[in-house]
Amino acid sequence: MDERIFSIWVYLAQTPLLWLTATIAVYRLMTAISRRLGSSPLVNPVLLSIVTIVMILLLTDTPYAIYFDGAQFVHFLLGPATVALAIPLYEAERTLRRIFWPALTGLVVGSATGIVVAVLSGRLFGLSDVTLRSLAPKSITTPIAMGIAEQLGGLPSLTAVIVIVTGMVGALLGWELLGLVGVRDDSERGFALGLASHGLGTARSLQFSSEAGALAGLAMGLNGAMTSLLAPVLTHWLGL
Repeated sequence: MDERIFSIWVYLAQTPLLWLTATIAVYRLMTAISRRLGSSPLVNPVLLSIVTIVMILLLTDTPYAIYFDGAQFVHFLLGPATVALAIPLYEAERTLRRIFWPALTGLVVGSATGIVVAVLSGRLFGLSDVTLRSLAPKSITTPIAMGIAEQLGGLPSLTAVIVIVTGMVGALLGWELLGLVGVRDDSERGFALGLASHGLGTARSLQFSSEAGALAGLAMGLNGAMTSLLAPVLTHWLGL
């Protein structure tokens, strides 16, 4: 058995499949650990997987480009996975009809609030205008956020980091904080988490119910479009 495992390792180490296999293995392990510990938000499998992969890359002195060359299939699957959210969304049609107008209002208010609070908070700490423009689209999915930041005159690479941090914080604390302020309905919590914390918030919502995940995915997509409309107007209004 040891010889077989060694042979598999030798084969994987010489192909891009090494990092794809490592990514899947790490996520499976972290998911098992999370379930073992009662799915606490402090042991979110997505967050743990990110930290673990980063540590492995640092310890092995592996450039990100090499890692991505092997793990890019996971990146490719983000598209089909997002589209697949249409299935639970279709199943939650009645819920969507029930919360349509409150959700639409929440989308506009939440999107605008995310932009304004990010810019004003950054200004309070004396950040440069370039950094403030990079902060503005922090609550939407990374590819869209980077495009908006570039159009605003920000730094797309900085925006990518801020977006990931925003998602991590939302995935760790969002669901519980919403419960503390009296939001109990899964669909409402999912929508709010997807609106504020994009993909990581959606992944967290899916841990509770397919309906919460579906509404989170919807909010994530709609917020990308809404932010692309509001960000140029609001940043100009805020003097950037």
